[in-house]
Amino acid sequence: MKSLASLISDKSALTILCIGAHSDDIEIGAGGTILRLIENGLDLTVHWCVLSADNERGQEAAASAQTFLRGVQQHRIHLGQFDDSHFPDQSRAIKKWLIDIREQCSPDIVFTHSHHDAHQDHRTVNRLTTNVFRDNLVVEYEIPKWDGDLTARNSYVPISLDILDRKIGLLMQNFASQRSKDWFDEDVFRGLARLRGMECRSASRFAEAFTIRKQTLF
Repeated sequence: MKSLASLISDKSALTILCIGAHSDDIEIGAGGTILRLIENGLDLTVHWCVLSADNERGQEAAASAQTFLRGVQQHRIHLGQFDDSHFPDQSRAIKKWLIDIREQCSPDIVFTHSHHDAHQDHRTVNRLTTNVFRDNLVVEYEIPKWDGDLTARNSYVPISLDILDRKIGLLMQNFASQRSKDWFDEDVFRGLARLRGMECRSASRFAEAFTIRKQTLF
């Protein structure tokens, strides 16, 4: 099974764009993969974008991004002020915001929400991301939730137990606003990583899973 690294140019420097509707989305969906890329010693430039990040959630988003990106010398955190749960009504403004981000970077990889996601904000972000960044490799991550929208994925990134523990530890540390929710706990995150690790036969037993709908093979 090919690794994500085999789908991008063979080079040591990468520019990564991470897009999340809410303050914990990137970390839940791709946090382990980002930590693994950092651990692998790649020369990374990371743009970390959270669209609904005001008040407490904005403070959490900024603090969490700093902890996940520790060791990345070149990174920028972009925080939007869009209204949570009402992204479909703000599509025009969100698209303009994403176009402004596109003017600031040329990413090798764009991490964004899945088009299968049941949350209306997440679906809107996916639709606009794939429109604005149509010439880039878009990797769609998953987020477990009450809606029960988990589905089959076609791409996996195995992660070590150490990286998984760090990801979960940072999630629990950084998002006090979420810890009261019954889906936001260590068992959920660990269980999903184990399931995806089983599916890709990860030697470490754990993985994050993604959907890549379009890519250039040669």
